[in-house]
Amino acid sequence: MTSTPHETTGEPNPLRALTLDRLRRRTSMKWRTYPEDVLPLWVAEMDVPLAGPVVRAVTEALELGDTGYPAGTAYAEALAAFAAERWGWDGVAVERSAIVPDVMLGVVEMLKLVTGPGDPVVVNSPVYPPFFQFVEHMDGRVLEAPLDAERRLDLGGLEEAFRRAVTGGGRAAYLLCSPHNPTGTVHTAAELAAVAALAERHGVRVVADEIHAPLVAAGTAFVPYLSVPGAESGLSLMSASKAWNLAGLKAALALAGPAAAADLARMPEEVSHGPSHIGVIAHTAALNDAGGWLDALLAGLDDNRRLLAALLTEHLPAVRHRPSQATYLAWLDCRALGLGDDPARVFLERGRVALNSGIPFGTGGAGHVRLNLATSPEVVTEGVRRMAAALR
Repeated sequence: MTSTPHETTGEPNPLRALTLDRLRRRTSMKWRTYPEDVLPLWVAEMDVPLAGPVVRAVTEALELGDTGYPAGTAYAEALAAFAAERWGWDGVAVERSAIVPDVMLGVVEMLKLVTGPGDPVVVNSPVYPPFFQFVEHMDGRVLEAPLDAERRLDLGGLEEAFRRAVTGGGRAAYLLCSPHNPTGTVHTAAELAAVAALAERHGVRVVADEIHAPLVAAGTAFVPYLSVPGAESGLSLMSASKAWNLAGLKAALALAGPAAAADLARMPEEVSHGPSHIGVIAHTAALNDAGGWLDALLAGLDDNRRLLAALLTEHLPAVRHRPSQATYLAWLDCRALGLGDDPARVFLERGRVALNSGIPFGTGGAGHVRLNLATSPEVVTEGVRRMAAALR
């Protein structure tokens, strides 16, 4: 696919704004899990300052003492406007939305609406490890339908998984990761329509995690699952947290297709008490007013994807890598390096660079690592240098 540069509004690249010394003053998981001599390129936190409109909205709320419980539909209205502008989709219906604490807790609540204890939940491995953890903790049963060799949905394998999931007449769900984490694959409209048709044919309910939706590379288009024909009974979770680095300001939105409105209406009212009111304010400001900041970020991520590809070619040519179509994550096949199933351990111990091990991502993850590109070009360069040094 030919990629064209993202257009920016003149805002500076936020990935170039912070020094390592300043980043190491942070107290979040990314910067406190490992000793200071380790370069952290793992968990999904970005090395960026917050967008100005978000800072102003949160600051104003704090000055007002506006720190109570969340209320209203401003977040859903902001997402509706963003979806219409960015994706050409007018399908975010405020009356079929609900605030939830975050995407994964929202996933759990949506799965509870359409499945019960012991019911199977189909996932496309390798996939975001909490998909396994949260499903198992809610007494669900994970059923893997691995991606194909091109890291895309294997529709034949997915249909077989659906068939197995409903054997015996029970309920089943499909937890779709779109865009896909860790591969960065963006599912096409045709693929998603095929998913919807398969789900309808087998009576499987689709719950889509679309948290990375705003983070799509130039030349690629994100397609909301609920926008495709046949997805009327689907449920979706969206959030501004990944695109604007707001994981610590908890808030997300659950969306229902027209045929799933009654399901969403059954969600317990107390779930809406879980999101942070400040989080809702921050996410709303990001969607409404920080589009220019996002465009600058996207351009910076495009640059970092190209940089990583060049660095790997130069320093680690045996690592197989395909630049991601979305997210700020890179999925690296390190099997040819001879480092065993968990090369992340070797890179950490010998190179002092922290990457995500591929093993927790399920089938297809062994021998792989996930690298976080949402940092400065200098840190990306140093990260690859350390990885190469670990092989000497």
